[in-house]
Amino acid sequence: MPAEFTGFPSQALDFYDDLEVDNSRTYWEKHKGTYDYSVRRPMVALCAALAEEFGDAKVFRPYRDVRFAKDKTPYKTAQGAFVEVGPATGWYVEVSARGVRTGAGFYDATGPRIASIREAIDDDRRGNDLAQMLKRLEANGWVIGGHVLKTAPRGYDLSHPRINLLRHKSLTIGHDYGFEPIIHTPELLEAVRDDWRTLRPFVEWVTDAE
Repeated sequence: MPAEFTGFPSQALDFYDDLEVDNSRTYWEKHKGTYDYSVRRPMVALCAALAEEFGDAKVFRPYRDVRFAKDKTPYKTAQGAFVEVGPATGWYVEVSARGVRTGAGFYDATGPRIASIREAIDDDRRGNDLAQMLKRLEANGWVIGGHVLKTAPRGYDLSHPRINLLRHKSLTIGHDYGFEPIIHTPELLEAVRDDWRTLRPFVEWVTDAE
């Protein structure tokens, strides 16, 4: 059984702060115990506590795939976990040297899938629902992100009232806790739960549109 979630200790942030300076196997092997206890262990506990409501999360491996990358550093500089509820769509939580952040969205959409999402954005009712939802979230401090085309996607005019949304090839919404004291406490569990609940209508909008 996973341990009870008690927050991410400060050693987790220190671990990633040092890893960004020395991203080497030597550093990793020397500090792997810190990663296992201060990073992965609490992340697994956090995800286990959220699983009944949101589903099982994938806690990402710490190793980078460098086969085709110019950057050959071997280790990721953040520990993320993702609950997938649709193709490349779901909830996310991460700890790194910059603290903790939460979010949701879709991070990859090509071909028929992105066409379906754009069709939903183009629809006056569904598109306006999404636009208003994002407007409310931004007003409450959430950050809208994702990969955005520089021009209009094929088949849509630049004068479209929701052209900014139509340009998205991925769309995410994030909340950054940074170094707030809560990240080191058990209360972070309910904060993440509340964040994911807040983003549930957005996740459902995306999955319905796909």
